[in-house]
Amino acid sequence: MSVLSSAASDQAASSTEPLTILQDVFGYAAFRGQQQAIVDHVTAGNDALVLMPTGGGKSLCYQIPAIARHRAGKGVTVVVSPLIALMHDQVGALEEVGVHAAFLNSSLSQEDTQRIEREMMAGRMVMLYAAPERVTNLRFQAQLASLHERGLLSLFAIDEAHCVSQWGHDFREDYLQLSMLHERFPDVPRLALTATADDQTRADMIERLQLQDARVFISSFDRPNIRYALVEKDNPRQQLLRFIRDEHDGDAGIVYCQSRKKVEETAAWLNEQGISALPYHAGLDSAVRQKHQDRFLREDGLVMVATIAFGMGIDKPDVRFVAHLDLPKNIEAYYQETGRAGRDGGDADAWLTYGLADVVNQRRMIDESPAHDDFKRVQRGKLDALLALAEAHDCRRVRLLAYFGEESQPCGNCDNCLHPPATWDGTEAARKMLSCIYRFWQHGRQRFGAGHLIDVLRGKQTDKVQQYGHHSLSTFGVGADLSENQWRAVLRQLVALGHVVAEGEFNTLTLTDSARAVLKGEVNLTLREAVEAPRRGRATKSGGKASSAPADLIGDALSRYNELKAWRAGVASEHNLPAYVVFHDATLADMARISPQSLGELGSISGVGAKKLEAYGEQLLAVLQP
Repeated sequence: MSVLSSAASDQAASSTEPLTILQDVFGYAAFRGQQQAIVDHVTAGNDALVLMPTGGGKSLCYQIPAIARHRAGKGVTVVVSPLIALMHDQVGALEEVGVHAAFLNSSLSQEDTQRIEREMMAGRMVMLYAAPERVTNLRFQAQLASLHERGLLSLFAIDEAHCVSQWGHDFREDYLQLSMLHERFPDVPRLALTATADDQTRADMIERLQLQDARVFISSFDRPNIRYALVEKDNPRQQLLRFIRDEHDGDAGIVYCQSRKKVEETAAWLNEQGISALPYHAGLDSAVRQKHQDRFLREDGLVMVATIAFGMGIDKPDVRFVAHLDLPKNIEAYYQETGRAGRDGGDADAWLTYGLADVVNQRRMIDESPAHDDFKRVQRGKLDALLALAEAHDCRRVRLLAYFGEESQPCGNCDNCLHPPATWDGTEAARKMLSCIYRFWQHGRQRFGAGHLIDVLRGKQTDKVQQYGHHSLSTFGVGADLSENQWRAVLRQLVALGHVVAEGEFNTLTLTDSARAVLKGEVNLTLREAVEAPRRGRATKSGGKASSAPADLIGDALSRYNELKAWRAGVASEHNLPAYVVFHDATLADMARISPQSLGELGSISGVGAKKLEAYGEQLLAVLQP
């Protein structure tokens, strides 16, 4: 993009052509994937449901139509968004590129709320972000009705639309009321967007949001820059520490834990090991949560240790890894959480460690929930799909994409592709284990847990074995040739395959109907041997920290990149914005490579729109001077 003349600049600023808006406002030369088809469809006033992976550019799919329709005199776009932090950062990013936007939420004073409402009612605002609770309250509905009567209600964009589905992983009851938007304003186009939805969740979104006549756009769910690795638990803290130090020392990352206690203990332990980490969970004071989230978004190299309370709508593009110390609930949750890594397109890792206890805990939480039986049945099926992914011998990405109905080829980049796991014929071992569980019940109508089962199989003379007379069972000692860890792996895979379930407070083991075919020798089982995830082998700087700069930046280019990042940090601090809202790392890297020496050259770099060129051009050229 060359520097615009005054006349050309005015023309671009008033253009309703989506491509011109993309280039002039956002500084990108061309749309990606299905973006243009979505933007054209919505700009023309049509409804749409968009499924697009995190980092795929969903925001532009409603921001560009909002700008185009506002310039055409159609008024304000209302964006339904579930999180205050997301609203703040997206509004800040829009204002940075010269688009008038605002949010309404509980963080505002009454004076600021009234000011924003006046601007909205005047139709001067391009986009207004609001939570579903506000959008559906009576006062706000009256304001929308007034805008509608005057032809100033342009578009509804419903972000994180999967929250409307009880079958999804992040159901929010307040989303259910959003059907009123269609009922009260049937001629106002609606765009629902999400990064994760299987067929069932997709159908639920269409029904609950009354989008039966909407065009559905489904982009590829593939995130080729993310390497997936799932490993068996073996001292998980040390495994996590090795993973971070070996591959992501100095990088921003997220570590997910199931409980609040584990979050706090893990964050404290990482700090003791010299890794800067912050805890985040719903039990922390709201001011502490906000402070930690702000630090994570604005500072480099922090690790956020969190429950699933953290993450939805997090736009930080340079998260280099997402690690799970506990098994998520289902593949949708796993996909969305891991999708927070590598939003900038750079290399990133999704690393998970899991064990039998994770499987048992997830099944117990489903069984003990107050939900109705149909819901529990669906959730068990979703958990089984995740366990199949965890225990897979073949490409993780192929299985992950197949869950969302997408065919693919082996990626060559996940742990199974890079280091194919050793497998063995575990049929006989499985029959021994299933038979032992059956003998427990036959012997005394009792059930036992994993530890005692393995002791009997390995022929250990424990007090408990003597107490129950299990040394007299035909299965006592038949598994002495396998180690305790090997037997635990067999049991974990039998549970994952659905042949064994763990029940009750003490996780006692019971056979399912499908175990009969295995016991009879009608089914052969190929089981995997546990292997540690391969290391990516990141190069490190002399100080021991891995460089977050692209590998091709060396010498003067690397110096320019570091100087640009320092300049950006100062601007971001001054504007109270995350650094990536000023410019993404990828844009700074291009500046460092090209070393533009004029405004025209600078304006040709992807991510440098007209407003940012005007605001920062001279400063950037000064930083880039040789």
